[in-house]
Amino acid sequence: MNYLKPLKSLPTHDVDNMPPYMGNQNLWLDDTNLREAVKREGAEWAEKKLLDFGALMGKTEMFDHADKANKNPPELKAFDRYGQRINFIDYHPSYHHLLKTAIENEIPNFAWKNKGKGSQVAHMALTYIFNQVEGGVMCPMSMTYSVIPSLKHNKTLEEEWLPRVLSNIYDERDIPANLKKGATIGMFMTEKQGGSDVRTNSTKAEPIASSTGNGAEYHLTGHKYFCSAPMCDAFLVLAYSVGGLSCFLVPRWKPDGERNNLFIQRLKDKLGNRSNASSEIELQNTFGIMIGDEGRGIKTIIDMIIGNRIYCAVSSASLMRQAIVQVLHHTVHRSAFQKKLIDQPLMKNVIADMILESDAAANLAMRVARSVDCQEEDDNEKSISRIFTTISKYWITKRAPYLIFEALECHGGPGYIEESIMPRLYREAPLNSIWEGSGNVMCVDVLRAMQKDKNAIPAVFNELEKARGLNSDYDLNVDQLFLELKNPEDLEVKSRFITERLATLMQASIFLKNCDEDIASAFCNSRLGGNWTGAFGTLSSNTNFEKIINRALPS
Repeated sequence: MNYLKPLKSLPTHDVDNMPPYMGNQNLWLDDTNLREAVKREGAEWAEKKLLDFGALMGKTEMFDHADKANKNPPELKAFDRYGQRINFIDYHPSYHHLLKTAIENEIPNFAWKNKGKGSQVAHMALTYIFNQVEGGVMCPMSMTYSVIPSLKHNKTLEEEWLPRVLSNIYDERDIPANLKKGATIGMFMTEKQGGSDVRTNSTKAEPIASSTGNGAEYHLTGHKYFCSAPMCDAFLVLAYSVGGLSCFLVPRWKPDGERNNLFIQRLKDKLGNRSNASSEIELQNTFGIMIGDEGRGIKTIIDMIIGNRIYCAVSSASLMRQAIVQVLHHTVHRSAFQKKLIDQPLMKNVIADMILESDAAANLAMRVARSVDCQEEDDNEKSISRIFTTISKYWITKRAPYLIFEALECHGGPGYIEESIMPRLYREAPLNSIWEGSGNVMCVDVLRAMQKDKNAIPAVFNELEKARGLNSDYDLNVDQLFLELKNPEDLEVKSRFITERLATLMQASIFLKNCDEDIASAFCNSRLGGNWTGAFGTLSSNTNFEKIINRALPS
């Protein structure tokens, strides 16, 4: 939308003290913290791509496409006009435009095509930029990104599907994948009776012929309760075969060119993420190919789940950043009680506190991405990757809704109106904490990972020790956490405390080692000093508010 200069002199009054339209942003150039994090974590070489992509995604037309895609959600067309079953999802053109933009700019595959130092960091920075504009597209993009390690469990399927998944061509047509130059892949796991407890699934798989196991063809029968992005070209699906819970690749179209038996029952009417279709699907003698060892379905699909968790953390961090951008724009231009809002002492406290939280989230997400980059050659980084992918997914997604609520409140009434981006950010924020395992599942998984990987706790504390001596509150909390973990009694009941403290200490260590002393101290003294209530705007009066705020202001 190209905004014309509005009339400010009206018959009854003059319009003043209202923020101007924001206009184009550069979501890379305007974000000092992101640029520093990407450089620090080894992806400085991708700066030109990130600069160009930041300018592209920051255009007002991209935000307009996002608004249209969310205000015009997808529609299910289960049958054609002749009553024949087609299971077609009709998306608004703006959703297709955004999905095309994402694929052409390597959002689902950049790290896999540019292997080397910092590839995952650069990939997640691209994701961070895109998700500030629109979150619904991230669902098929994250699954397509995350499926690649799982495809390696079957060489034939990998050779067939990998070129399409790595393609930069978006093909929205509902036709067999072998006729397309690009494809997306999703997954169907959840069933009504179990949710995250997938071992309670009831979907069954029967071999079509005498052969069984990895690469064999099966018919699947059952019901999947949450199936997001059902327009994908194929899906990883969990079902019980004779040998136990197994993983299957289920294409939308069968090898003979006929539609597969994927019967979409309905689309979910969701709180947010409305541009993206989430569905319930019946499987009735649905064609699928086992991928991975029989009875090891969770092992096969776990890499996809972990990859999606990284996306959840990064996406939530990006929502926080865009909320900050909106708050800064509003408060810089809006006055109250003879002062700009940004100059009001308490508002300074609130905004600076939110910036600390947003920057800490982005820093942690990029640090986790670096650990993914390094996990093959460094055992400590492998342990950090496993543990902190889950920790960051839990903590960042938990903090995002609260920060965005505070940011919305900073706008007053205009932030609550649908013309603003704030309601959409607010509705989007809770979802990432639910996808790929809710909070309790994450915290128990952290404990399980620590118990399974004997190197996990030493690796974590080795990392935390690098910031020892830089802040007394930090040192005290590291010592206290170490004592907590040495006592195995009641660990599960304390797992939220342990997970949150690990997240906060890692964020603090990044600030202490890499950032301005005033900024690092403000974070540590507020989050670790013992007086923090969790509410924003409770930083101590000696905080250098201007330094924190000025660093976050767009260029």
